[in-house]
Amino acid sequence: FSVQISEVSEKYGMTQDTLRYYERVGLIPPVPRRPNGIRDYDETSCGWLQFIHCMRDAGVPIETLIDYVQLYQQGESTKAARKELLQTELERMDARLATMQKTREYLAWKVEHYDHLEQVMDDLVKHL
Repeated sequence: FSVQISEVSEKYGMTQDTLRYYERVGLIPPVPRRPNGIRDYDETSCGWLQFIHCMRDAGVPIETLIDYVQLYQQGESTKAARKELLQTELERMDARLATMQKTREYLAWKVEHYDHLEQVMDDLVKHL
């Protein structure tokens, strides 16, 4: 399994510059290269990209993901720290989801009652 950056870019919907940036800042481990220096994404590299793409879509900060990758590269001794990092992000995500759910409920209520609320406001203005 081996794919070039153009294929990976298309598969994950990221620009080639973004893929290079992710590697440069340590967001993904170094991608294997061919003898001529061209990146040669293997299953492991693509697995990391899938993970990072998913986490970024969920709002996990780049800095947190870089910390995670660095811990992962240090080996098994960092397993507890990695789990704690992911647990913290899960809790942050749950809080954001709860806030979004409350906002969604309020917005749905407002849409449902919009015509009535507009009429009430019009009536109030007429009586002023």
